[in-house]
Amino acid sequence: MMPAFPPRFEGLDALLRAALQGDDRAYGAFLREAAAALRAFAFRRAPAAPGYDPEDLVQEILMAVHAKRHTWRQDEPLAPWLFAIARHKAVDAYRKHGRKLEIDIEDFAEILTCPGAEAVPTPRDVSRAVDSLDGRQRAVVTSISVEGQSIGETAEKLKITEGAVRIAFHRGLAAIAARFGSH
Repeated sequence: MMPAFPPRFEGLDALLRAALQGDDRAYGAFLREAAAALRAFAFRRAPAAPGYDPEDLVQEILMAVHAKRHTWRQDEPLAPWLFAIARHKAVDAYRKHGRKLEIDIEDFAEILTCPGAEAVPTPRDVSRAVDSLDGRQRAVVTSISVEGQSIGETAEKLKITEGAVRIAFHRGLAAIAARFGSH
């Protein structure tokens, strides 16, 4: 069962249909009427962030409606389509302007320091790990991890299939992890 929307949305369907046929006056009327209908929604759903005005949400919704107006199926009611866009824009507004908890990291410096943390591997460590591999695995791991080539580029360069590249890469990484992983 379709949700019941107030009767004021009924006229919006006809205005947008006319606008999609090229009637600029109907489009102006549609935007004014839609803005009025969306204000109540925006005032209920807009984030209560300092400096954020619910009218900003109305404008964001109207810009999205303008950009997506061609996606409305004219044989279906307008209100569900319109409020789906409105809900998405409200979620975006919360993500962008919603409450954020800011904590100074200096307050946690002692807790965050981990004396037993492992050092970042040096180029020498990486070279030693890669050199421990057999020929094909070494070539594949070097090509992908050190030189930054894709699986396809590596396969072409080494004249092997992409599947063989994937297998050699995963086996090479597993061998490195077994030899040089956590102690």
